Amino acid sequence: MHIGIPKEIKQGEYRVSLSPSGARRLVELGHSVYIEKNAGEGSGYTNEDYCRAGAQIVPTEEAWNNELVIKVKEPLQEEYHYFRKNMMLFAFLHLAANRQLTEILLQKEVTSFAYETLQLPDGSLPLLIPMSEIAGRVAIQHGARILEKNHGGAGILLGGVPGVEPARVAIVGGGTVGSNAMKMALGLGADVTVFDSDLKRLRFLDDLFGARIKTIMATPYAVEERIQSFDLLIGAVLNPGAKSPKVITRQMIKKMKPGSAVMDISIDQGGCIETVDKPTTHDNPTFVKDGVIHYAVANIPATVPKTATAALTNATFYWIELLANNGLAAAQYNPSIKTAINTIKGELSCRAVAETFNMPWSPIEKFL
Repeated sequence: MHIGIPKEIKQGEYRVSLSPSGARRLVELGHSVYIEKNAGEGSGYTNEDYCRAGAQIVPTEEAWNNELVIKVKEPLQEEYHYFRKNMMLFAFLHLAANRQLTEILLQKEVTSFAYETLQLPDGSLPLLIPMSEIAGRVAIQHGARILEKNHGGAGILLGGVPGVEPARVAIVGGGTVGSNAMKMALGLGADVTVFDSDLKRLRFLDDLFGARIKTIMATPYAVEERIQSFDLLIGAVLNPGAKSPKVITRQMIKKMKPGSAVMDISIDQGGCIETVDKPTTHDNPTFVKDGVIHYAVANIPATVPKTATAALTNATFYWIELLANNGLAAAQYNPSIKTAINTIKGELSCRAVAETFNMPWSPIEKFL
């Protein structure tokens, strides 16, 4: 199969969808890999690295003109003209937060596979997990800086010092992002409280972290009653494939202390904080509303592209190989690939996206 790797053009995005080691393995399997010139530069991979792996360095259009196109982030508007009927596109798509992209994928009859909706029989999301791990850990690093006075914060050291209490950190959502944020926050010495609506998950986190964290059932009342005590709040709510619910309201934000900060890690799925109405960028990551600093960068892992690209290739390569070897027949060998298909033959096959936009959808079994 002919496989194309375009360069990411989203602002501040330095990841690439395939490392040279992944390219080499595909070439060894007999596939042709076309890397857009300088696509790996932001992750520390040169054109020569890919050439040594057996890939070919090509212009933008040639990278897109392939049977299977692999990206990191969703295509931007200036890339839509590359879409073709029956082209297979594999990337983080987050369609529930992007009606325009959904409609153009349907119009062009692209077969789109979303990393974030690929789900195993046990309910896990193997392609979302590594980037969620990174996002949770990096969020605390960024959050610690945001609380510094020269970044507009209250001038609080996350871990405090002997004789001075640490910052109080709230994490709303105890999934992969949340649990990794907890690890980092605890490692820096913060006082950590986690809110989650799943009592089973709270029990798991309590067993994992013990008395080092406080676990609270995530009801609107419980969050609102405590929110004024927190210096940093991490919103990490996930509804796979669907738009994130707004669990942190403006009324809650207004109760927070001036100079405190909130970080909406769910922003690529629409966001879970009501006062965040659009994503921010790495160049301008924050804004202030109601006296509270808001951070809403949608591609947090891009700040550590070397780590993120390696982690992404580790997770995606099995599925890339499956698609490269078999095309849509890959579902015969591993039915889980069907959960990644969001659009096919001009129809939606992801129910969560369809319900978000009140659009018709068809079960994937209709097509495979």
